[in-house]
Amino acid sequence: MDLHRPVAPEPYALLPAVPSFTLASADVQGGERLDVAFTVDGENISPELHWEGFPDGTKSFVVNCFDPDAPTPAGYWHWTVANLPATTTALPRGAGSADGSHLPAAAFQSRSDGGVTGWEGAGPPEGDRPHRYVFAVHALDVETLPLDGSASATVVAFNTLFHTIARATLIATYSR
Repeated sequence: MDLHRPVAPEPYALLPAVPSFTLASADVQGGERLDVAFTVDGENISPELHWEGFPDGTKSFVVNCFDPDAPTPAGYWHWTVANLPATTTALPRGAGSADGSHLPAAAFQSRSDGGVTGWEGAGPPEGDRPHRYVFAVHALDVETLPLDGSASATVVAFNTLFHTIARATLIATYSR
């Protein structure tokens, strides 16, 4: 099957502009290829992420990973963690485990678009162009979103939009 299609825009460029802060990782380098450990072809574990420079007044965070290049009309959610306390400024490698044992008690993970609770590593169709994996940390003006792990990643993203006061992104790629 020919998967040739236009390149999707960077997803957060389509939303209302908010200030930025710094998102970095010991495991992910911006613009570089994801290590196979963070893919379905490897260990399928979430990478380490850490952030700083978010606004005073931040009351919680949402962290997610989205693939805008998936051959669907709506991209593909790989990971969503919500209700992270404002004191959380890093997630260790493997924090996206299905049991959420490396997350603060108030946090929850939504299912990926593949139906997986927690992290679902990169796994684009074989032979497709490199996909972008957009890691984002959203600083929110509320302590918790009125949702739980039964909410889809899209519902979390929709609710996040109305409370985002700043956002940081880090983009890596992967292809097979």
